[in-house]
Amino acid sequence: MARTAGADSPVGVDEAQEDAGSASADLAHWRAVAAATGPADRAAAEAGVRHAYRAAGLQEPARILWADSPRAAVLLLVQLAEKEELGASVRDAVRNRPWAQARDRLHARLGPGGWGAHWNATGGRLWDTTQMLVDRIRTGIVEELAAPSRTVAGARDRRSETAIRLTLLDAVLGQHEAAWLSAFDSSGAESEARLAGLAQVARSAGWWWPYERVAVVCERPTELHRDEAGRLDSATGPALAFPDGFALHAWRGMPVPADFLAGLAGLTPQRIRDEENAELRRVMLEHFGYDRYLTESGAEPVHRDETGVLWRVQLPGDEDVVMVEVVNSTPEPDGTHRTYWLRVPPRTRTAREGVAWTFGLQPEAYEPQRET
Repeated sequence: MARTAGADSPVGVDEAQEDAGSASADLAHWRAVAAATGPADRAAAEAGVRHAYRAAGLQEPARILWADSPRAAVLLLVQLAEKEELGASVRDAVRNRPWAQARDRLHARLGPGGWGAHWNATGGRLWDTTQMLVDRIRTGIVEELAAPSRTVAGARDRRSETAIRLTLLDAVLGQHEAAWLSAFDSSGAESEARLAGLAQVARSAGWWWPYERVAVVCERPTELHRDEAGRLDSATGPALAFPDGFALHAWRGMPVPADFLAGLAGLTPQRIRDEENAELRRVMLEHFGYDRYLTESGAEPVHRDETGVLWRVQLPGDEDVVMVEVVNSTPEPDGTHRTYWLRVPPRTRTAREGVAWTFGLQPEAYEPQRET
């Protein structure tokens, strides 16, 4: 638990850093919450929703409805809004105000520097990855429900696209609020009644929408696959999937069509060259391997010197693929020397320039004692 101080004596930066150091367990907990998959604990989530309403001074919602994904929730909410069954959004009272008050109190206690240290040790470590995921889910919902071919009620025209976007703004992000909740939890503020309900829903379910008469709560994903940078990433299927089939496909963070992934196993250099979408072609190259592509596409070396060999392949409508082939001078245990391929900027004209670039040096400044 963080130590307290009077209103006129904010905790110093050093003390705040000590508090931040004690928050590692809380951070691990909230990181796991943000990445949780599998069925929601519906009873616990509904109890958290009711708690959040009461803590905000509101009557509990007359109905709590469940949806199998954020997409399904948006469709349901648009339809309920058309029937005038929701009442006004109470997101500001349930979430924004208590969070702002907790943040202000924490900022006053820690001071500007202390708050920064605390945030960097807690929520700041989760913010980028959770926001990346939230933004991708929102984009996927808008793209799917507002597509011109869409015929589902509530998602047919420009006016409906606006309704979809406004509905998304009313969401409380449940498990994906983990960044802020980790900061409040490790500060001791999570125990406050006005935040406990929000935290309980986050631990139990996905996104949810609070309105005067109805609350809609989502199931968590069934699948979540990310790379080491926290980006959605899967070469074999959905990178993110929900029980109702709403899914997002991505390769190292870049959205790709679902059927695109199925074709990666049978890639050839010609298939890569024939792809008109430059971004998808880059995904193909990454999956196929730049060194393999150079070898199998019949590329010719354009320069060689004591540092390595420079290769270049021109791609229609895209930047050239330029790589330096270097050989490790230190032998492997079996006596062989491993070859490495380093991708370098298209402007590179010599092997030395390319190798120097990988070290952040100018060619004339690169004088290795030993090639590695």
